[in-house]
Amino acid sequence: MARLSRRALVLAVMLGGLGLAPGLAHAACKGVAPDQKLQNTFTQDIGRSLDQIRADGWMEFALYDDFRPWSWSEDGTPRGIDVDLANLIAADLGVKARIRLVNSSETLDADLLNYVYKGATVGGRVSDVMLHVPYDVDYACRFDQVVFTGQYAVERLAIAYGTADYPEKGPVPAVFRFDPVGVENDSISDFFLTSVAHGATADKVHRYKSTASAMAGLSAHEVMAVMGPRAELDANLAPGLAVHEPPLLGLAKSKWTLGAAISLQHRPLAYAVDDAVAAGLEDGRIAAIFAGYGVDFRPPER
Repeated sequence: MARLSRRALVLAVMLGGLGLAPGLAHAACKGVAPDQKLQNTFTQDIGRSLDQIRADGWMEFALYDDFRPWSWSEDGTPRGIDVDLANLIAADLGVKARIRLVNSSETLDADLLNYVYKGATVGGRVSDVMLHVPYDVDYACRFDQVVFTGQYAVERLAIAYGTADYPEKGPVPAVFRFDPVGVENDSISDFFLTSVAHGATADKVHRYKSTASAMAGLSAHEVMAVMGPRAELDANLAPGLAVHEPPLLGLAKSKWTLGAAISLQHRPLAYAVDDAVAAGLEDGRIAAIFAGYGVDFRPPER
């Protein structure tokens, strides 16, 4: 189940026709009653305030485990884009970052409950900040326990391919009626190629346990292309491979904004995190983090 939540939440964001600009949040929420009620949470304080974090000298970030290039453990040390971003935010707040690598649940709702505003039923606790949360206005309107803030990047679907197989230009989904293509099993790319395209490419789709595994298959010439999130493709590019972002006709949204989630009880912390992200975007530090992992960076509209 470790990767199911990320697939499910991206699928929901894309196919639901969501994704208004962040600045429209208040207008979009007008007249919308939240699905999640504050009385369903504990009555006591959850998590730590900004003042307490500064007094303690550290803050904890919940990041997805085994999720290269975003966050993973290497020889016991957390690494990845989101890890470096957590360190950037903590440094701007004058504290140290502590990284908590977590498994994802079956839904984003459950991840937010487990790690942001309540804690798992058995032995659970919340973290100060959760990163890599897809930002969407309509979704945020349904949640009154969580502040969605700190938008730091735009992820989008793309196609990696062998330049020897496609010397003139990168392939588009239509060619996968004839050419083999790799995808992560049960991902948005899998869904798009086999369902949105009305099954026209189903017999040419090769399913792998992860996008990284699919990219290894591309390098081994098992497939001619791989479709998946741009960052995961970029992080696994090898000589003789390239990546591009063609139009994906029939898909409501092929890109989504990534941000942070923080308990509503700690709005001052949310403002401080957003200020740190804004500063990192303005002075190029966040772009440099992406470049350090060989990942193409696209800033969000804030």
